[in-house]
Amino acid sequence: MSWTLAVDTSTDICIALAHDGQVAATDLVADRRGHAEKLMPAISALCAGQGIAVSDITEVAVGLGPGPFTGLRVGIVTGHTIASLAGSTMHGLCSLDVVARQWVDSEHAPEGEFVIASDARRKELYWARYDAAGTRLDGPNVGGPESLPAGLPVAGPGSNAFPELFEATGPTTLDAGVMAAHWAELPDAGSDAMYLRKPDAVAPTTRKSTLIGSHERRLTLKPLGSTPHAGEGRP
Repeated sequence: MSWTLAVDTSTDICIALAHDGQVAATDLVADRRGHAEKLMPAISALCAGQGIAVSDITEVAVGLGPGPFTGLRVGIVTGHTIASLAGSTMHGLCSLDVVARQWVDSEHAPEGEFVIASDARRKELYWARYDAAGTRLDGPNVGGPESLPAGLPVAGPGSNAFPELFEATGPTTLDAGVMAAHWAELPDAGSDAMYLRKPDAVAPTTRKSTLIGSHERRLTLKPLGSTPHAGEGRP
């Protein structure tokens, strides 16, 4: 008997449990800024609903993005921690691959190539191109909507970011249940987050000089109690 936890924080908080390869429970917390505060309580509640403890989890699958720095970091650190408790290793997946699998397995699967996109903010999208079987052909990439391959159907969390450009014909949210039940069938993406962009907060790269310039006045300090020389005033 095995319990698999799936976690994806590339957009909202998407989690699921699978028992012996069958989806047992899923949850989606629609909050793209509260990952640090809400992820672990949501996981605990999901486990409690199935009558198990977090320590009963045997495998952990985690979406590596692409996505924002903070959200991905919270999900990956949590996944590593729970996998370590289980004596296992975290299984990293490309989040876009999960949505592609959802669409291919759905009743309205695309007949040819398609694109999965998620909102990268700054008027950009994270995206990847797939064949009809859900195999990734290009990406993940980041760019404006004009960078997506023209003429291909688009699905994923980013398809609603530009409703005037794309008509969503496939899934628009990630189903963590697909991750929990089918992680072993999806490409291994390693364990590093797919940021694709540098974080907004970066360390300064220039140094500020603290040396006194030659044009600046230099102060001369004298020992306390010293007697001033002739012509000098007292301090």
